Parts: sequence; structure tokens; C-alpha cells
Amino acid sequence: MIVDNSKIILEEIAKVFSMSDFSQVKLLADSILSSNKVVCVGAGRMGYAMKGFSMRLNHLGINSYIIGDSNVPSIGVGDLLLIGSGSGETQTICDIATIAKESGATLALITGNPESRISWMANVEIIIRAPSKVKQVGGFVSAQPMTTLNEQCVGIFFDSLVLELMEKTRETHETMWGRHSNLE
Repeated sequence: MIVDNSKIILEEIAKVFSMSDFSQVKLLADSILSSNKVVCVGAGRMGYAMKGFSMRLNHLGINSYIIGDSNVPSIGVGDLLLIGSGSGETQTICDIATIAKESGATLALITGNPESRISWMANVEIIIRAPSKVKQVGGFVSAQPMTTLNEQCVGIFFDSLVLELMEKTRETHETMWGRHSNLE
């Protein structure tokens, strides 16, 4: 049963990736690398994907923060707000995006909804075409509950992006482990 279910999940992820728009990945990578700092935000399970990516950015030597932590500094010109929102319509995330935009930050959005309010504000956009709570994708219905497929795809997208960032920065597993917490 588990092996059969995992095959269904992997096939769904492959289908989403084949339909997604990754044309701005280089722009996203360049934005991350050229920013003074990256502030990541997402709600719910998307927030967990963002938190994991923010941690990995720090392992790469990139100053990264996650909204909700008490040490998030102000954001402005030269900074990047990296937003994960399947719907692109979550009100609290829209509010944060508006503040960051008004403060002069660059906005990058990972979403499934290129017609969303946050999408209209974004400077960089990656479209992951997984069904969400507000947008179906060509009649595609996931076997998984709610927006699970979307969060899985975002996590895998970020892990793939880390490999690109490692190549661009010449980081290795060893150099990244050197930045990993030693307080565990």
C-alpha cells in the first residue's frame, strides 16, 4: 500500500513539474544572490516549506529570515521578500507583500495562481501548476488531500534550486555543514 501510494504521489509531482513555468528560475537565483538579505514568508504548510528553504539559504551563507521569528529585521531596497503562496490570495501574506513593496524590496513569488493579487506585485514569479484551494489546473485532481501536492512540489522545487545556488556559489556539502548549527 505505501509503495503504491508513493508511486501515485511521485507521478503527480512529475505531472505538476511538467506543466509548471520555471522560466524565471535564473532571475530568482540571481535575485537571491544579489540581495542584502532574503525574508521568506508563507502560511500553513507552505510556511514550513519556506522555513526549510530559509534555513538552507543560511547554510549557503546567504542572510535569510522567516516571517514569524523575532529576529526578522526591517526590509527595504536591496532586499528580497520571497513569498510562497499557492493561491496568491492569503490576506496576511498580501499585507506583508504590500508593506515590503512599499519599502522598496524586490518581491519573488512561488505560486500556482498567476492572476492573484500577490502575482500583480511580484517582480519574479515561479508558477507551480498544482491544484490549489482557489485554482484548478485543467481538470487535474490530486489523490492527496487539500493542497498537499502543492507543498510537496514547492519543497522539491526549493531543493532543486539549492543545487543551482550551490553551483553558482561553489558551495559544497562540507562548506554548508560548516554553517549548520552545532548546538544540537
